[in-house]
Amino acid sequence: MTILVVDGVSNVRDVGGIPVEGGRVRAGVLLRSGQLSGATTTGASALRASVDHIVDLRDGEEVAAEPTEIEGPDTTHLPLFLGSVRSFFEADTSLDDLYLHLLEQSGERLVEAIRIIARGQRTLVHCTVGKDRTGVTVALALSAVGADREAVIADYALTESQLPAQRSRRIAEYLRTQHPEAVHAVALATQSPAPVMRRLLEQVDERWGSAAGYLRAQGMTEHELTALAAALVEVAP
Repeated sequence: MTILVVDGVSNVRDVGGIPVEGGRVRAGVLLRSGQLSGATTTGASALRASVDHIVDLRDGEEVAAEPTEIEGPDTTHLPLFLGSVRSFFEADTSLDDLYLHLLEQSGERLVEAIRIIARGQRTLVHCTVGKDRTGVTVALALSAVGADREAVIADYALTESQLPAQRSRRIAEYLRTQHPEAVHAVALATQSPAPVMRRLLEQVDERWGSAAGYLRAQGMTEHELTALAAALVEVAP
């Protein structure tokens, strides 16, 4: 994977290079990031040059608050959370429970996002910080084509170090003020611990056999899974 510098956008990277049995993930095909609303003119130009399709996983409230205006790439809005982001903080939801909620409640939209990746266009997937919704979507897509599990987990865990430290401190202070009894709020907003993604992928295996099995159960066809592998994987010479 390669960390990319896009002016005004945080947590941008290309997952190309992650090992797959017999090859690796193709560079330049699947990018991930936080929201794009802060992109400068230079940053927007860089995105236009490297991305054909943007998949925005935020809900309508988030999009209205921080709209993205990058001309050029097609944009598909696929809000993954059924309910507002705020509700997860109010319920003191853990990351483990949040990710299971995504799998159980948003399967069709996860598949829709991964179908776009399977088209083979240069695709950027993002949510607000590029951690949870983006993390689960990308981990499923990579796992479904046989990407090395530890590399997939490491890609997810990298996000925490890519979030602006000042922002994370500010949000943590705010959450402790707003939700003083909450156990999970700070982790929900700022952390991406490797064990959380490892547990999620293990649960996927236990319940659906594999990430590909999960996607099949949500309506993805064998033809689409083959297209996903063709889009993402390059065979080692």
